Parts: sequence; structure tokens; C-alpha cells
Amino acid sequence: MDLDRWLWIATGLLTVVLLVSTSKMFVPREKMASMGGHAAEWVLDFSPGTLRAIGTLEILAAAGLVLPAVLDIAPVLVPVTATCVALLFVGAAAMRLRRGETVTIVPDLVYLAIAAFVAWGRFGPESFTG
Repeated sequence: MDLDRWLWIATGLLTVVLLVSTSKMFVPREKMASMGGHAAEWVLDFSPGTLRAIGTLEILAAAGLVLPAVLDIAPVLVPVTATCVALLFVGAAAMRLRRGETVTIVPDLVYLAIAAFVAWGRFGPESFTG
């Protein structure tokens, strides 16, 4: 399988993860914390407005990973968005470390690595602009 196909698979995975994660905008944080166990209790550290802001950024990121390339409108935004998504997961990992959640940090680090892979691939060898 060629690099472009792997990049699209990684982009699709990140897009799904970001869209699923926006549930924090629609589910009350107390309910989310009780449903998700210890790994979801982090939502109680943030106000509902902050959770909506994070969810909004995740929706924009999901759109920015796919739409610029599919619509061929400013496709350079794909690797820029992937870089921003990587930074989002750096923040998520830092929050997990602060809370002492060393086990639940693993998915955040995996998503960080995937976002970095997409940014590298779309800035570099499989750029949409070159």
C-alpha cells in the first residue's frame, strides 16, 4: 500500500476520533464522567463552556483534515490542521499526566503520533500542493 493511502487511513481515523470526542458538547459532564469511569472524570475539571470550546475545535479540526483536500480548496490546510491536532493531543497528554492517569495517556499519545504522521506526510512526500 502506498504512503498516500496510509495517510488517508490515518486522516480518516483521526477524523472519526475527533467527531466521537465532540460528545462532550452534548452530554452533561456529570453524566459523561459517570459513564466513562475514571478515564472520563477529567471533564469535571473544565466548565461546560470550556468543554463546548474544545468540542468546537474538534469539529473544526475534523473538517480541516478532510474538506480542504476533498474540495481542493486550500489543501495546505490539511497538514496545518494535522499539526494543530497534534498540539491538541499534547495538551490532552499533559492533562492526563497532571491528573496522574498514566494508563489512559496511551491513546492520546497514539493519536498524537498519528497526527504527526499526517502532518509529516502532507507537508512532505505526499503534499497536495507539490
